[in-house]
Amino acid sequence: MKEFVVNGAELKCYPLTAAQRIHNYTIKFSAHQVLNIGTGFYIQHDIDFEILKKAIKMSYQRFDSMRLRFVKDEDDTVYQYIVPNDDRDIPLFDFSNWNEDDAHKEMESWTKIPFERYNSPMNYIAMIKLPNGYNGTYLKVDHMTMDSSSLIAFDTDVLQIYCHLAYGTEMPKPMMSYIKALEKDLEYEAGSAAYKKDEAYWMEQIEADEPMYTDFNGMGRLITQRRENNNPEQRSAVVVSRNPEAAISVYELEKEPSDRLLQFCLDNQVPMATLLLMGLRTVLSKFNNEEKDVSVKSCVARRGTLLEKRSGGTRIHFFPVRTKIEPETSFYEALHIIQAEQNKLFRHANFDPIDFTMRRSKYRKLAPGSSYESLSLTYQPMTIARTQNDMPDINYKTKWYTNGVAGQPLYLTVMHRAEDNGLNFCFEYRKDAVTEYEMEYLYYYLCRVLFRGIEDKDRTVGEILAMI
Repeated sequence: MKEFVVNGAELKCYPLTAAQRIHNYTIKFSAHQVLNIGTGFYIQHDIDFEILKKAIKMSYQRFDSMRLRFVKDEDDTVYQYIVPNDDRDIPLFDFSNWNEDDAHKEMESWTKIPFERYNSPMNYIAMIKLPNGYNGTYLKVDHMTMDSSSLIAFDTDVLQIYCHLAYGTEMPKPMMSYIKALEKDLEYEAGSAAYKKDEAYWMEQIEADEPMYTDFNGMGRLITQRRENNNPEQRSAVVVSRNPEAAISVYELEKEPSDRLLQFCLDNQVPMATLLLMGLRTVLSKFNNEEKDVSVKSCVARRGTLLEKRSGGTRIHFFPVRTKIEPETSFYEALHIIQAEQNKLFRHANFDPIDFTMRRSKYRKLAPGSSYESLSLTYQPMTIARTQNDMPDINYKTKWYTNGVAGQPLYLTVMHRAEDNGLNFCFEYRKDAVTEYEMEYLYYYLCRVLFRGIEDKDRTVGEILAMI
């Protein structure tokens, strides 16, 4: 911890956590708006916007990570601090007479505007009127301050405070201290026994046999680089790009097939994230000459404790889930192979992913920007929480807005729709890596694998590969 004088006040400043360093590392190689997350939360209900503004300001004070700022020292090391108050006004934008698509495009343009990185607010919130009676909020945050879990918690908090103020419902429970969660992470990183145990695990993974790169576009990238490097045995591929321009394609799986996937998971005690990983790694195998050794980066929320769940901030770590699955393995057996690997990852997920990546690159003598993984997966199971007393049976919807750039070739987020709990498959992709048509192709094959598997869990992986 260090002390800085900021705007005439002496403030306690803390080092970045591993989760924050991941994002800070990303902006070195991409446009600064790469860390912008733009979201909308709208309900089909007449809203008293003065009450909503009050609810937002109250939630700001309850979420200290919403008041997070960054500062650099003389050595260009980044630190963070919390300002005690944030009294910015919250504007209201009336898009009720607009075409709704145009309104969303306008908010998407806001999402592409980067924040001032130092000694400045790292979020922007506005109250929004949309067509068809939908009203709510647009929120843009920097990923170094909030992640999807804390964003959902914030939106839920605002809604519940609004209901408390407008309808007399119960006030939501207080949030917990971001600083306490941060201090816990920093204690772990300072050579704790848990850190050393996790370090040993990840070094064991690094020193095992070398993984194989599998691409969502097939083997073209790897074959080309093997030829360029005159190395037919090369197993990694350079995936970075000088052009980070990105787009988002969202595919809505209808409620009934979504329910089938969910029911399969319940009946077989398999997490949805495991099922999705099974689908993705099988598609990658199909696209890469039925390769058995497949790795996918998987998101770990790291919110297992009450402090972690209710402290805001950003906690997400990404690590590869690597599996070697033979064609005679049944779909059900393969799911448990993946789940076992996930469980290992969860137990050791506090380790710094950047440190892991750098150690792996050094050990394998990889070219800069090389990887064994072509895509990442996040499954977001949480939706906006409702209480028994707050505005029942009111339609609401959420919206995610692209910031226009991406730090990786392909990032799939699967989340539940607010209106019917169906699954949305949100592909964020670099335009130089994949086209929208190719995204449709990938989504089609992913669904084929998932539904061929759940309709007969005893089918072998080889049989499913032959069917798709």
